[in-house]
Amino acid sequence: MIELITTVESIAQAKKILPFADTIFFGEETFGLRLPHSFSREEQKELVVLAHGAGKQAMVAVNGLMHPEKMKLLPEYLAFLHEINVDKVSVGDAGVVYVLNKHPEWDLPFVYDGETLVTSSRQINFWAKKGAIGAVLAREVPFEEMKALAEKVEVPVEVLVYGATCIHQSKRPLLENYYHFTQQDEEKNKERGLFLQEPKKAETHYSIFEDSHGTHIFASNDVCLVKELEQLQETGCQTWKLDGIFTPGNAFVEIARLYAQAKQAVASAEWSADLASELYQKIQALHPENRELGTGFYYIEPDKIK
Repeated sequence: MIELITTVESIAQAKKILPFADTIFFGEETFGLRLPHSFSREEQKELVVLAHGAGKQAMVAVNGLMHPEKMKLLPEYLAFLHEINVDKVSVGDAGVVYVLNKHPEWDLPFVYDGETLVTSSRQINFWAKKGAIGAVLAREVPFEEMKALAEKVEVPVEVLVYGATCIHQSKRPLLENYYHFTQQDEEKNKERGLFLQEPKKAETHYSIFEDSHGTHIFASNDVCLVKELEQLQETGCQTWKLDGIFTPGNAFVEIARLYAQAKQAVASAEWSADLASELYQKIQALHPENRELGTGFYYIEPDKIK
């Protein structure tokens, strides 16, 4: 079964996107990485109710690196997620797994999300033996390696099929340090829309922002694998993630609708090259003008990746 996972940025957007998504993905910034919005506890509870009311699932991001100050807050948050009946959590820190194992009464299934570390079936199966019900595949894994990996994994793997790719995260406050050095007082959050550009390369647009997890830098090109969905499905990679961190509002809802249409066509053997091209053009028209689309690492030969 193909699973379509989408981020959400508001209660209103979640209501519009639930007809197209199988699972909505959200959380709060204290524990979750690079979310379109940090939801309050009451809002998270409402999102779970909305998802279950639509017959869908709610998945919460607990995928940050939990330094000591956040580890102290973690048990209370996980207990809260159990209380509101969250279906699963996305986890990247072994410390979170340790806490979950200490409290089996919480019954919180987890998907392993170790970012760039998740590149082999051996590693995914290791975490499956530790209780993971799935894994988020690193964005740097090309299709040729996905094929080999899919034959050996014991749990489903999630592939990013639309959205931004983080290429660097540092716990250090790089923007804050820069502004201190240049004696400026500027905002450093995502809403500021800051980006880095390489000298003499006007096409580069590395989005950057800072939060309690540190500094995050994104690739110039966002991923769009709508043309590759049938190939992914045939390979066995059937958990597809849409990330709307830089695609706000109704545009992201419409993109989710187009991916749901693609999912239905693939599942019913009605997929065609013409439909793939049509959907890609529509997604491209909805995508933010200041961001490019590409296929990321998908077509790169494995031996070319360093």
